[in-house]
Amino acid sequence: MSRQKRSLVPHTDADLFRPTRSRPVRVRSRNMPADAHFDPHRHAWAQIAYCASGIVQVSAADTGSATGEVTYIVPPTRAVWIAPDALHSVHVIEAAHFRTLYIDASVAPPGWDGCRVLVVSPLLRELVPALDQAELPQQRESLLTALLLDELRTAGTQALGVPLPPVQTADKRLRALCEAVLRAPAQCASLAQWSADVGASERTMARLFREQLGTTYQRWRQQAVLAHALPLLARGLPVGQVALAAGYASESAFTAMFKAAMGQPPSRFQGRTAS
Repeated sequence: MSRQKRSLVPHTDADLFRPTRSRPVRVRSRNMPADAHFDPHRHAWAQIAYCASGIVQVSAADTGSATGEVTYIVPPTRAVWIAPDALHSVHVIEAAHFRTLYIDASVAPPGWDGCRVLVVSPLLRELVPALDQAELPQQRESLLTALLLDELRTAGTQALGVPLPPVQTADKRLRALCEAVLRAPAQCASLAQWSADVGASERTMARLFREQLGTTYQRWRQQAVLAHALPLLARGLPVGQVALAAGYASESAFTAMFKAAMGQPPSRFQGRTAS
């Protein structure tokens, strides 16, 4: 039985957590059920989407990408930086304790104009709940905020976003194909098979990938597979099971692809809070 989507309203009490120059980092915590989602919206401040537990999918407008829109799968080991005024939406894949950091634009790290995936270090993981306390003394809040901002500036990054064609301007067949692959990353269909499903030729879809996403179908699908595999590894699933879930017939083939893309074998990401 399919789960019913639950739309949540992002702006109901957002002003209560609005960051300012005097309080540049605010933390907002929510427990969100699977399939809940926030419709596209934007803030004047920057935002970090982070889950203490569970998995969410974040789609965001990103001027740093070829398409202007990127989707990210966010396990507890990673977080997504969303620049001020970037249009974004959130969909809960696995029930999550969602901790959102609202960050005043005045303290945003220089050059962080687009979106990026951040590695959540053990220190950063502990700083977030430390700031998420009622009646926090001002001096302690200031010290924790300064340390958190410093940790953000030095956080490792990973190119794990999966670009999506814009809904308004993209060819609907390309958008439908991309969304179908994201829903079924283990399905090892060829581009010709996916193209037939959306009513286009393989040649047409290959051209659309080049023109609207700036990549090939094979490279794009690899990013989608990595985005699907990382949360499974973070939950501690055996590499062989993750390989099957990602559509690979053998663990060795999956490991070779993963190591070539990430620079490390999948076992390095298995059940860890940071790499």
